[in-house]
Amino acid sequence: MTMNHEDDLALLRRTIELAEASRARGDHPFGALLADAEGNVLLEAMNTCGTLGDRTGHAERNLMTEASRKYGPEFLAGCTMYASAEPCAMCAGSAYWAGLGRVVHGLSEKALKALIGPDPENLTMDLPCRDIFAAGQRKVEVVGPLLEEETAHVHEGFWTTSGEHRSTE
Repeated sequence: MTMNHEDDLALLRRTIELAEASRARGDHPFGALLADAEGNVLLEAMNTCGTLGDRTGHAERNLMTEASRKYGPEFLAGCTMYASAEPCAMCAGSAYWAGLGRVVHGLSEKALKALIGPDPENLTMDLPCRDIFAAGQRKVEVVGPLLEEETAHVHEGFWTTSGEHRSTE
């Protein structure tokens, strides 16, 4: 892959914009995108838990579902998923099964869990995606956490322990 650190940061910042748009439309504040080996953005996705009522509608899983329908695993092995937060176990599994070769993420699962607390809408598992990929039979490169302060900002004021009050501003 020809990506460098500055390219990774620029594409990761785009996922923060997607997370902000997801929050603004009433979904959980997560965004993801798929880029090819040269850094060309192929697909973008946002969370759809609120708008579609699908508790599995995480941005990363939505992205990988679309990617696996559009591209074969041989092609996806040379691609990178950028995610505003570390992919959860479900999303990491979808990236693995789609055939993805690389993940770059912002906020870590551990930091997300500490930030959210026991919000019933997102009972974060604190299970690093590296551990999910390590259990597999092929390599998936993981870069992150990166830009944690920037990626955490979109979550401020959104989560509550009761799940009843959401701020979309």
